[in-house]
Amino acid sequence: MMTPLFRVILVAASVGTLAIVLGRIRKAKLNIEDSIFWILMVFMFVVFAVFPVVPDTMARLLGIYSTANFLFLFMIFILLMRLFTMSMRVSTLEDKVKQLVQELALRDKSERQGELDD
Repeated sequence: MMTPLFRVILVAASVGTLAIVLGRIRKAKLNIEDSIFWILMVFMFVVFAVFPVVPDTMARLLGIYSTANFLFLFMIFILLMRLFTMSMRVSTLEDKVKQLVQELALRDKSERQGELDD
């Protein structure tokens, strides 16, 4: 069962997170994909705080005795999944940067040889 104080903290943290995300969107410092993720997280936790029966039921179904423990475990799981997708994105970008550097080096080398041949 969630205490009223925990519910208030959950809503306050969600509103704070939403304010930060919206500020970053306004300044164009956050991708749409990333902002959608964080906005969905905010709304999910507000729903959990407003309707505490939802996380209580989910915790009981999973055999977790404390709703707060369920929320922390759930958040850790979601963030680990997010970390995995971000790692995949970083890996793809590193491969693209490597390929671009190699192409640039080859182009630079061929331009230098062209200058020497002239």
